[in-house]
Amino acid sequence: MNIVCLDMEGVLVPEIWIAFSEESGIPELKRTTRDEPDYDKLMSWRLGILKEHGLGLKEIQDTIARIDPLPGAKAFLDELRSLTQVVILSDTFEQFAKPLMEKLGWPTIFCNTLEVAESGEITGFKMRCEKSKLTTVKALQSCGFDTIAAGDSYNDLGMIQQSKAGFLFKSTEQIKGEHPEVPVYEEFGELLEAIKGALR
Repeated sequence: MNIVCLDMEGVLVPEIWIAFSEESGIPELKRTTRDEPDYDKLMSWRLGILKEHGLGLKEIQDTIARIDPLPGAKAFLDELRSLTQVVILSDTFEQFAKPLMEKLGWPTIFCNTLEVAESGEITGFKMRCEKSKLTTVKALQSCGFDTIAAGDSYNDLGMIQQSKAGFLFKSTEQIKGEHPEVPVYEEFGELLEAIKGALR
């Protein structure tokens, strides 16, 4: 039995932090897991910048409300879900993901949660588990699933390498160069055909 595990940001929807960086005019917030492999370090750094600028959850959610899925993402996901089970494994947070999941037709997502003060200040974050994508893929495999994974960033490599088949999608030149063994795709149609091949 197969299950497809997909990253969310950069694969199905634009990067939330890049969009917020552009709206807020804070260029440092463009840094993502494509640039920084250590997620805890990245998030702690982001929260420091938000605090410095007096920005909280509401401002980020206002930006997210204006984000649409990448062109073709919903049709890709709909077709994929007609073929097999799909779960989105993301290091984003429930408070960010919900409006995006609605626009994608409510697929299943496993993600994390933010700690938010009454003032709306984001005071911390709670990860679902350590190395959440790799840990989840291993757990699914222990339940009898063969996993097929696709993502674009450093934090996706664990689940990609652990899976029966794994793909980089719309990734960076640096990550592609460092991992020439992983097949790379740029279009949803190509990724869908690759996954179909792995399902056979």
